[in-house]
Amino acid sequence: RIAQAYDQSIDPNQAAFSRLAVAVGKYWTNKRCVPFVGEAMECLGGAGYVEESILPRLYREAPLNGIWEGSGNVICLDVLRTISKEPISIQVLMNEVSQSKGADTRFDHLLNEVTIHLSTLTNINIAAWKARWMTQRLGLLLQGHLLMSSGDPVVAEAFLSTRLNPSMGETAFGATSGLQLHQVQHILERVLAV
Repeated sequence: RIAQAYDQSIDPNQAAFSRLAVAVGKYWTNKRCVPFVGEAMECLGGAGYVEESILPRLYREAPLNGIWEGSGNVICLDVLRTISKEPISIQVLMNEVSQSKGADTRFDHLLNEVTIHLSTLTNINIAAWKARWMTQRLGLLLQGHLLMSSGDPVVAEAFLSTRLNPSMGETAFGATSGLQLHQVQHILERVLAV
């Protein structure tokens, strides 16, 4: 979606969306990279740790994303700065994710929470202490919206039930307590050669 916005960047709304969404995406991928590679190593056990595979190098290099692209705090401050300097960016993003309003109560709860918070932003310096909170939730909203609007419905439900369910609080890979067996089987069939 962000690449599509870049392709359409002659449109000021799409340019503003891409400016904000890139920062949100960088934050999200930087924070997920290290644990993701760690999980990959665990899948292979000791074979994932020894230098004969590429995983040890990937594990050592995973934190570099946060160094090259900017630390989490810097990226989150960039999100706030973008919202402050280009208010159209947050309007376009919120208009887009609002298209999924009513499709799922968990999504609606998060959307409402972010909308209320945005309405209270009067000073960017005051908001800085909640920059990570805001950036993470914008990332969750965008992912949830895109999965519901154009993704596999089973994958969308899995995301919503494990990432947006307030009673779950699960962020670990493979956390499936909110899923049904048929959902897990469907997801595995999508990625495994059968």
